[in-house]
Amino acid sequence: MQLSWYLLSLRPRSGEQVPSLTAQIAQASNPGGTTAIWVRDRLDGLWCDEDFADW
Repeated sequence: MQLSWYLLSLRPRSGEQVPSLTAQIAQASNPGGTTAIWVRDRLDGLWCDEDFADW
């Protein structure tokens, strides 16, 4: 079966924060950081889910 289109779901989660204990564990287990941590630290707040709702 070949699908010519896909259904996507957008679940807005603006304002969602990483719990402080999770952030502490991530930093302790990866003292040099990770790509995901780097991206989140620099791009967090640059846009929100609502910016893409009309798409």
